[in-house]
Amino acid sequence: MGEWAFLGSLLDAVQLQSPLVGRLWLVVMLIFRILVLATVGGAVFEDEQEEFVCNTLQPGCRQTCYDRAFPVSHYRFWLFHILLLSAPPVLFVIYSVHRASKEPGGAAGGAGSLGPPGRPGGRRARRCYLLSVALRLLAELAFLAGQALLYGFRVAPHFMCAAAPCPHTVDCFVSRPTEKTVFVIFYFAVGLLSALLSVAELGHLLWKGRPRTGHCRRAAERDNRCNRAHEEAQQLLPPPPPPPPPPPPALPARRPGPDPYAPPSYAHRAPACDSEGGSGRSKASLATVRQDLAI
Repeated sequence: MGEWAFLGSLLDAVQLQSPLVGRLWLVVMLIFRILVLATVGGAVFEDEQEEFVCNTLQPGCRQTCYDRAFPVSHYRFWLFHILLLSAPPVLFVIYSVHRASKEPGGAAGGAGSLGPPGRPGGRRARRCYLLSVALRLLAELAFLAGQALLYGFRVAPHFMCAAAPCPHTVDCFVSRPTEKTVFVIFYFAVGLLSALLSVAELGHLLWKGRPRTGHCRRAAERDNRCNRAHEEAQQLLPPPPPPPPPPPPALPARRPGPDPYAPPSYAHRAPACDSEGGSGRSKASLATVRQDLAI
């Protein structure tokens, strides 16, 4: 069971990169194929060669008849089928991790699902995922056709063989033919369901990634109608009132200081040193005038 657990862990990483239909395919792959084949298939087909009995004792005859009856063992055929179906999703996961490690933020930033189709990286990842789904579908159809051609839909309980080194036509018998027939039909039905899910997922991805010209055109027309309605509403509204006039510019404040038009300070006061001398001279002149008048 160790190899099945390792393969299951690899396929579990695929669901982070897959849409809903891809996750349904993964559930079918893990439960109805890997789990059923690991638990039931091994017990049903492990003794098919030992229990393949022929009515002869000729050495080598039974091995030759078994090779004619079952060119490839059922169990090994389905095991190779599962490995080949798991290869495209696992390769896509490896590519996604490698691409995410080169983006800013490292692998932690790219662990999400498929990127938006508008980006170049998202378109490239979507194309790679489409290729993986297409390869998975081709492998599924090829193995279904191979199972139908190799085994049919019924494991016969009796097989007649006349190949060398058998001395004559011998009768060989298969162990548990009914149980093996049920398992063959079940596995073929699971293959058909897996193929239908792959077709649905492929169609979903193609439909989702198609260029939406009609949608973009309708969105542009809706924007144009909204713009025209807005312009018409603006025309019906009254014109806005004119803005108030701006206030006059304020005069610069004058700083306190001497008046430039006032007379100089020396015109209003006499020198302090000449005040006493001037009064004396005026008294002397007045006395002289009085003497003249007396004469």
